[in-house]
Amino acid sequence: MTQPASRTTEPPRSRFRPFNLETIGAGLVFARSVDDLATALTAGAAASAPGTSATEPLQGGTAVVQAPPGTGKTTLVPPLVANLAAGTAAGRQPRIVVTQPRRVAARSAARRLAFLDGSKLGGRVGYTVRGERQAGAQTLVEFATPGILLRRLLSDPGLEGTDAVILDEVHERGLETDLLLGMLGEVRQLRAELTLVAMSATLDAPRFAALIGAHDGDGPAPVVDCSSALHPLEVRWAPAAGPRLDERGVARGFLDHIASTAAAAHAEALAGDPAVDALVFVPGAWEVQQVAALIRDKVRNAGGRTGATEASIRNTEVLELHGQADAATQDRAVSGREPGGAARVIVSTSLAESSLTVPGVRLVIDSGLSREPRRDAARGMSGLVTVSASRASAEQRAGRAARQGPGMVLRCYDQKTFGAAPAHPTPEIAVADLTAAALVLACWGAPGGEGLQLPDPPPAAAMADALRTLHDLGAIDDDGRATGLGRTLSRVPADPRLGRALLDGAAVAGPQGAADVVALVAGDQRAPGADLARLLASLRSAGRGDPAARRWREEARRLAEIARQEGTAVVPSRSGVPVGTAETAGHIVALAFPERVARRVTGGAGQTYLLASGTRAGLPAGSSLAGHEWLAVAEVSRAQGRDAAGTGAVIRAAAPLEEDTAEAAAGTLLSDRVEARFDAGRVAARRERRLGAIVLSSTPVKASAAEGREAVARALEFGGLGIIGWSEQAEALRSRLALLHRELGEPWPDVAEPALLARLSDWLSPELEALAGGKPAAAVNLVEPLRRLLPWPDAARFDDLAPERLQVPSGSRVRIDYPAPDGAGRPVVAVKLQECFGWADTPRLVDGRVPVLFHLLSPAGRPLAVTDDLASFWSGPYAQVRAEMRGRYPKHPWPEDPWTAPATARTKNRM
Repeated sequence: MTQPASRTTEPPRSRFRPFNLETIGAGLVFARSVDDLATALTAGAAASAPGTSATEPLQGGTAVVQAPPGTGKTTLVPPLVANLAAGTAAGRQPRIVVTQPRRVAARSAARRLAFLDGSKLGGRVGYTVRGERQAGAQTLVEFATPGILLRRLLSDPGLEGTDAVILDEVHERGLETDLLLGMLGEVRQLRAELTLVAMSATLDAPRFAALIGAHDGDGPAPVVDCSSALHPLEVRWAPAAGPRLDERGVARGFLDHIASTAAAAHAEALAGDPAVDALVFVPGAWEVQQVAALIRDKVRNAGGRTGATEASIRNTEVLELHGQADAATQDRAVSGREPGGAARVIVSTSLAESSLTVPGVRLVIDSGLSREPRRDAARGMSGLVTVSASRASAEQRAGRAARQGPGMVLRCYDQKTFGAAPAHPTPEIAVADLTAAALVLACWGAPGGEGLQLPDPPPAAAMADALRTLHDLGAIDDDGRATGLGRTLSRVPADPRLGRALLDGAAVAGPQGAADVVALVAGDQRAPGADLARLLASLRSAGRGDPAARRWREEARRLAEIARQEGTAVVPSRSGVPVGTAETAGHIVALAFPERVARRVTGGAGQTYLLASGTRAGLPAGSSLAGHEWLAVAEVSRAQGRDAAGTGAVIRAAAPLEEDTAEAAAGTLLSDRVEARFDAGRVAARRERRLGAIVLSSTPVKASAAEGREAVARALEFGGLGIIGWSEQAEALRSRLALLHRELGEPWPDVAEPALLARLSDWLSPELEALAGGKPAAAVNLVEPLRRLLPWPDAARFDDLAPERLQVPSGSRVRIDYPAPDGAGRPVVAVKLQECFGWADTPRLVDGRVPVLFHLLSPAGRPLAVTDDLASFWSGPYAQVRAEMRGRYPKHPWPEDPWTAPATARTKNRM
């Protein structure tokens, strides 16, 4: 479909030079959908102003674009919206902001559009990412990461001067993009002329359309579809012989399998078409580096092909694409081959999954793994974990091979694993730490997300934890509203805890010293052996050519400047102590994460540490931190195996510090109090000085009466009355009372455990005071306390209603076994059969309501019969019992007529 002239004709009253959509969209599949999107965005204007048409200037429309990766939506939609917005820019150039979830994607998209527009990057088309900006006053289309736009919204809630916002890759469900969807919805309530477009690569557009809403607020936003640009795609399955994951993470054997599969498949593809490049997906930066190194080794040793093919294989360039790579390395990986250049294998994280198109790729090798954030609230841990990639992600990865021609994907797992994978990635808001998001929401005026329309609400528990953390930092007040400090922290491009550490630490270590550590912790470099101080020293000593060191220095320089600008308005929240250079890293980390200050556990398996939060974690084997008594932990994650030392967690990044520094940095966790416990049947107390869960000192002391009462109360709450113990007499009395309550109700007391615990003051106060004062539980008998519950004057009939013993015809007084207090059984009398001769009427208790159940015993005490009808027993079953027992027990009477025989407890010779 050709583009309407109105899309490329300059409005006569503006100096705006429109983008030439025909040139930009040449060869792009989405060019067929440009008119549909233009109509959808201008339909609101036509509806609200009769007589206008879809070719009129943009009037604050909304739309959702649903198009697979590679169709060209990221390239075509921004200039189209800019052309439409030019008519409403009020005499100025239009301004369109496009978010990309990753920095490399923002740079790449801006570079691509500027090239197609024939303009200089940073002019009509530019980008802004953390620490880097190529955009100015003349920029019409600005690509930015979601975090940049969030901070811009907080400083300029109306986004004045911005005509449209395009949120790309909303299907990835990144936390910051989700927040932008909600916040921009509120901006549009005040600025109806602001255009909002969301773009998704998967089939979930209707939910985003409902969230954004139509221009007039009536119904969902229009959805503009674009068919797939895929060429034929061959899917092959190449599962490894061993597991993909082991106790240490991604199995080394699986990484070798990926590398072997990739090298062999690419060599085979090159034999058929020397122009084929390969894209390999692995979950994280470390795996990228490992697999890339393995592929390079296999490529160098390639052989057995024809001369030209072997040379092509040996010259293959293996590139790495991940978040830790510097901008030049990332840009080179996504730029495609130079004319006549060598074949390429790009090993990437999910960066290349949907927000980037890598030219030349016709072969994809997929590990089927991805890295997603997870939060362990119980243990105070959060971080990235390796999980099976969703089926949607797998399809997008595979599609990268068929954008420019027929392609092939090799999945290094089987079809069963693919079928068991989740349908879509888990929304980040559901699993991530929400501290930074909660601060954004507080500064926006929506504490905890209250009243904000988000794709999914934040989990209540995670949000409560985040708000608690912000309150402890002083970033929000008791109502959840942002304080002045909170607004300051929102301007620091780091986690609020690291932001506070930057400002507080600058007073001790200086702005640059604090910034060096914060940039290190906020970055994504991996500390060797978890030793942050060692990594810091390595970066400081690295040459200018080291890309990781260069990126760290730039970030540290930015943060230091922020600390100088903002620090004057902040009073340090934690008192400083002189800190040596060797402790700087540990001190700053402890300021940020006081609950992660850790002390070595003596006698534990391996190198085990107890964090102030109560979590235990191990150190990686061979870590240079081993032996340090105190550590400040920046990162801890769930793990198994040797490194975890049986704790279920391992320290990933930490720095050493001394005890006094730990106490100063984590001073809010210090406590000095008497801890009384009811242990081994009596109250014992110790004065304990603690740093969170870490006991600094413990001395035996005598508990006060109040402390003793609290200890006994806690013990009763968790252990019940069993901590005192029921004597046989007390248990028997309780059972008798329970039967009366069951049969007669009030005023007879309920003596079930919950009922007794609920009214301790009515019956157990003197004994509780004695226990609180140090009396051992073994010296307390609950018989007398229970008698305090007897109702008067009804208590006078207690022994008649539920007697302790029952007199049988032989004259013996036999104990009655009453059912347990929580049971529904019957009172039982176990007595020798001979003692009941002649007894016809079965006795009944509780004013005749409850018949006694007799267990008639042999001379040896073994049950012969169970009955509550003695008359029937004597008249019937007794004859059979007599026939069986008289030969076995000849010394005991077994009369033919039990009705007239004397009842006796004796043998024949003693009668």
